Amino acid sequence: MRTPPGPFRLSRLHVLLRTRPVSNEKKLRLGILGSGKGSNMVAIADSITAGSVPAEIALVLADVADAGILARAQERGLPAKFIPPGRFRTKLDETAEAAYIAALKEAGVELVVLAGFMRILKGEFLRAFPQRVINIHPSLLPAFPGLEAWRQALDYGVKFTGCTVHFVDQGVDTGPIIGQQTVPVLSRDDADTLHGRIQFAERQLYPVAISALARGLVRVEGRKTVTQATE
Repeated sequence: MRTPPGPFRLSRLHVLLRTRPVSNEKKLRLGILGSGKGSNMVAIADSITAGSVPAEIALVLADVADAGILARAQERGLPAKFIPPGRFRTKLDETAEAAYIAALKEAGVELVVLAGFMRILKGEFLRAFPQRVINIHPSLLPAFPGLEAWRQALDYGVKFTGCTVHFVDQGVDTGPIIGQQTVPVLSRDDADTLHGRIQFAERQLYPVAISALARGLVRVEGRKTVTQATE
């Protein structure tokens, strides 16, 4: 059953882009990496098709052979393939990392988008795509980094949580923040209902963040990102 959207507060990026309709801008070439169902990839692809994101999906890669993201990509006629992750459980081994880098570069990818990719990317991968790898995390970072952030938020007793789009750096969920969207924690919430509403917010925020990056509206200054809305 579709998750009801519930109450949300628009992110700053939503407000900024409302006043900036897409024109005939150059399309940013995206490489999307995932391990699961691919709901965020679908949201990004649908936003591109709708004309609200000046980008194109050049390649979809998965580290799980039967990952739903591959099927969803193929349904949309997008280039998609499985690349074995190698011998480690939480990261790519050196051979796999080289294969991912080569595939993305061959496809002309300009921005790497992690969409439920369950491998930590460090070292050579981030050097290959400096400040060009982004991720979405299901909390308002820096609160609740790591796994099952929605459950962490619920157990802690916060009244608001949400999701964060950020650049990927050498830490875990520590890169400069591009955009955030809040989600209230309701008294009747359990881990599943809260996670469902956060996922809904992710599907709203991620395309907007990518659109802002594609239009050159975001730059990094140390630990911060600055958009034209804040200048």
